Amino acid sequence: MAQNPHTSEAQSDDLWRAVLTGQHPALSRGRRLFKLLPSPSGPRCKMCLAPFSGVGAPLMRLLGRRPWHKNPHWCTICEKFVREHPGGAEMEVALVFADVRGSTALAEGMAPAEFSRVIRRFYTAATRILTANDAIIDKLVGDEVIGVYLPGLSGPDYARRAVNAARDLLEATGHGTRGGPWMPVGVGVHTGPAFVGSIGAEDGVTDFTALGDTMNVAARLVAAAGAGEIIVSEAAYKASGLDLPDAERRQLTLKGHLQPIEVYILRNASDKHTKAASGAPGDPR
Repeated sequence: MAQNPHTSEAQSDDLWRAVLTGQHPALSRGRRLFKLLPSPSGPRCKMCLAPFSGVGAPLMRLLGRRPWHKNPHWCTICEKFVREHPGGAEMEVALVFADVRGSTALAEGMAPAEFSRVIRRFYTAATRILTANDAIIDKLVGDEVIGVYLPGLSGPDYARRAVNAARDLLEATGHGTRGGPWMPVGVGVHTGPAFVGSIGAEDGVTDFTALGDTMNVAARLVAAAGAGEIIVSEAAYKASGLDLPDAERRQLTLKGHLQPIEVYILRNASDKHTKAASGAPGDPR
């Protein structure tokens, strides 16, 4: 949808910054009100806190606040804001890129319908884990899932949440288990500045996404990760505040970057043992 002609680009960006940092007055009032509606353990919209279950859910549905298809922790009213207000703001984010390793070989060994079911299972597990840790699902595409963590919506420990979500995802896909993973997955985690907001063509398809070199670095990290590996940039590791003495420190030279960057490699204990015993490099895409 086209931007309101009475709203300048600067005003739109200011509006987005207020929303993404949790400082928008109407949003703040809505959050205070919806927080009072009981939903003991059910999900809520991470932007406005509208409950999706419990006694408040029918009222929210009457108001048009249903779970957003892109992220079940956002409501459709907040999705409408994304579509009707092109623009965004630059801010610090944490990114989680999760990618199936060796997906071409997997697809060759399965019927298309079977491969589709396995990928859908991976999407379901990744979406559940990332949103449970307060991420926005940026993309589900091919064999990759991308989650974005924003300080204003995910909380001040957004980088820690990103690293923990990556570890949970390895566990959920069976890495470190006796039977081995049901889906070989590598993960990249990075933090840095990105432009976040509503991106798209005028009167065309609009999407909520993040753009910038921080996204490029995260993509390079996941490309370098083997099955059962999480590659965490030094920036993300420091921002997380985590102390992970078993993490392997390494330097990586990334495509498009002249200087190597410091990273930390995290693995499940059994995956680490298998990796050391075989000496095998990370699985190809």
